[in-house]
Amino acid sequence: MPAEVPAAGRIPVRKTYKLYMGGAFPRSESGRCYPVTGSGGAHLANAALASRKDARDAVVAARSAFSGWSGRTAYNRGQILYRIAEMMEGRRAQFAAEITEADGVSAERADELVSAAVDRWVYYAGWPDKVGQVLGAANPVSGPYFNLSQPEPTGVVAILAPPTGPLLGLVSVVAPVIATGNTAVVVAGERAPLPALTLAEALATSDLPGGVVNILTGRTGEIAPHLASHADVDGLDLTGAEPGTAADL
Repeated sequence: MPAEVPAAGRIPVRKTYKLYMGGAFPRSESGRCYPVTGSGGAHLANAALASRKDARDAVVAARSAFSGWSGRTAYNRGQILYRIAEMMEGRRAQFAAEITEADGVSAERADELVSAAVDRWVYYAGWPDKVGQVLGAANPVSGPYFNLSQPEPTGVVAILAPPTGPLLGLVSVVAPVIATGNTAVVVAGERAPLPALTLAEALATSDLPGGVVNILTGRTGEIAPHLASHADVDGLDLTGAEPGTAADL
């Protein structure tokens, strides 16, 4: 029997945006959310307002995933990053629509930004097995032995995503962190977090192990101090920090 045509007045299924931690999509433990609006002020969605507890849970997930991720071969990490680029390519239309709504740019410009983001991810997918060659060295010594330098991952890195470039800016700070064997806790840009959450869906359906990238949405000024003072966070990317607070963080 042929499928029935849906009624013209059907109610659309609206997405409930959540956090991304440990490979899952939990709600904020605080139960809070905040409205996300487009460039013209139209309401787009409600995003979870992450709390201190959410930040701590994300760090636990990142630390749990670190040994497994950093222990993989560089070649395998590069393959997984390339797989993520494939998943992003399949969501081009969704990314472009979200960028258009967030920044008010034309469809053509949004498509260019998505292309740049995917291409940048592919660029970093080629780096994992080359970092050691570029940054490592055989050091001259005065003795009958070899002295070698080899870069190692830092550990858990907290990333404050830039407030502009909700997809391209995000890729620019996340991809190099995980390409070099680190795990990440990302605070998405407060103004336009939806592309970051769509990227989380691409990460979740790729081969990336859960916990390698964890994405929080909410107020950067509220979450950042807890990450900066966390004893299990090994590094900070302050790209999205306010100039007045970057030094304190």
